[in-house]
Amino acid sequence: MTAISVTDFFLVFYAVLNIIAFLLFASDKQKAKNNAWRIPENLLLLFAAFGPFGAFASMLIFRHKIRKLKFYLVPLFLLIHVAVIISLLR
Repeated sequence: MTAISVTDFFLVFYAVLNIIAFLLFASDKQKAKNNAWRIPENLLLLFAAFGPFGAFASMLIFRHKIRKLKFYLVPLFLLIHVAVIISLLR
C-alpha cells in the first residue's frame, strides 16, 4: 500500500473545499428562490476565502450574490489564490 503524498493530499483537500464552496452558493441560490432558510453570508464568504474557484464559478453560473458589495471579495480571493499558486509553481 502506498501512502498519499502531502502534495496530493493538499490538492484533493483544496478541490473538495472548492466543490463545497460551489455547492453552498448553489444551495443558497436555490433556497433564495424557494424563500427558505438561507446560508449565512459569513459562512459563504469563509468558504469563498478557501475555495474561491468554486465560489466564483457558482456566482457566475447561478448569478448569485453578484450585486452585493461584500461579495466583491470573492474575485479578490480568487486573484490571491491564483497569485499564490503561480508563485508555488515557479
